[in-house]
Amino acid sequence: MAKLVIMRHGQSEWNAKNLFNGWIDTDLSDAGVTQAHQAGSLLAETQIQFDFAATSLLKRAIKTLHIMLEDTNQLYVPEQKTWRLNERHYGALQGVNRDDARAKWGEAQVHEWRRAYDVLPPQTQGHPTSITVDGKTYPAFDRRYDGIPETELPHGESLKVALARILPFYESVIVPHLQAGENVLIVAHGSTVRALTKHIEHISDADIMHLEIANGEPIIYDLDAQLVVTDKQVI
Repeated sequence: MAKLVIMRHGQSEWNAKNLFNGWIDTDLSDAGVTQAHQAGSLLAETQIQFDFAATSLLKRAIKTLHIMLEDTNQLYVPEQKTWRLNERHYGALQGVNRDDARAKWGEAQVHEWRRAYDVLPPQTQGHPTSITVDGKTYPAFDRRYDGIPETELPHGESLKVALARILPFYESVIVPHLQAGENVLIVAHGSTVRALTKHIEHISDADIMHLEIANGEPIIYDLDAQLVVTDKQVI
């Protein structure tokens, strides 16, 4: 009986600062490291033996995955890193404080950008270097995305667009492992996990707006029963 475990990485430094993160490659905060270890301890108690693991190209997810695998004594498990599991690209909001965004655009608009299924954030098209930490944060300037056509690199994604980016990897790589009866661990990001949860549980476009995904809390699916045995916060 195959199991699929999906989890949002531990708290990032920008999560702690209340900044829109997206594809900016921020590190785990101290609290995020602790959350990753707590998740690893939880999975160790379940005694799930993983056959395959996947994560994004962003270090907050990669480090969380490695902490969890080490804490379950499973660092040997084959893993794949892919841009398709990156966080949703928040466009021109990346690096912006959420409270400042609410003051500028209003609570309702920011909530819609963050939680609605098919509403795009402000785009970076035409000024891709306007969201900078080091002057080069647009993906086309980053060597980890060298093999991806620039036309496929996002300037800002809704959850719907992000899910369309995620699904080819999920269906072509993850599903075959599960069909073979293998246990799979995916450590990704808040929006990535929301998108996968929507797809797996057939959550409606309207209802997904109310789903929150906490940092460092594994969601475990028993594929025969389609049973979620770890609570998700729904508000």
